Amino acid sequence: MYFIYGIYNIKNKKIYIGQCNNIKERIEMHNNKTFSNSYTARFDGEWILIYSEKTETRKKALIREKQLKSYRGREFIKSFIK
Repeated sequence: MYFIYGIYNIKNKKIYIGQCNNIKERIEMHNNKTFSNSYTARFDGEWILIYSEKTETRKKALIREKQLKSYRGREFIKSFIK
C-alpha cells in the first residue's frame, strides 16, 4: 500500500506533495528535517498532514503525485487548508 499526501507548513504557508509507503514515519521525517537538502527542510515550523489517499502500487502513487503537483491538483490540495 502506498500513500500520496499533502502536508502544510502553517508558519510559512507552504505546501508539499509526496508519496510513500509509511505516511506517519514520513511526516516525522519531514518535521525532523531528515532530508537535509529537501524542500521541506528549508522551512522552520511544523508540517501537518492536510490530505492523503491510498493506492495499491508505487507506480499508481507516482502518477497520482504528478497529477496533484499540477496547477489543478495544487488548487485541490489547497482546498483542505483550514
